[in-house]
Amino acid sequence: MAFYKPKFIQTWLDIKRDGGYRLLIKKKGWKIVSVFILFYLVRDSILYLLIPYLAVQGAITCS
Repeated sequence: MAFYKPKFIQTWLDIKRDGGYRLLIKKKGWKIVSVFILFYLVRDSILYLLIPYLAVQGAITCS
């Protein structure tokens, strides 16, 4: 079963496959950096802020 990949990710993977990370950063530049930062910002917000908040509020029970 193939996973759905958006077209922009597929083009980024094709560029990386052809010339490596150096070519990918040369062609896409700040878009790569912003997607990387945005991904980790959302992930860490959920992991370190939302889950502990819900645990304190009682929405998630530990029993």
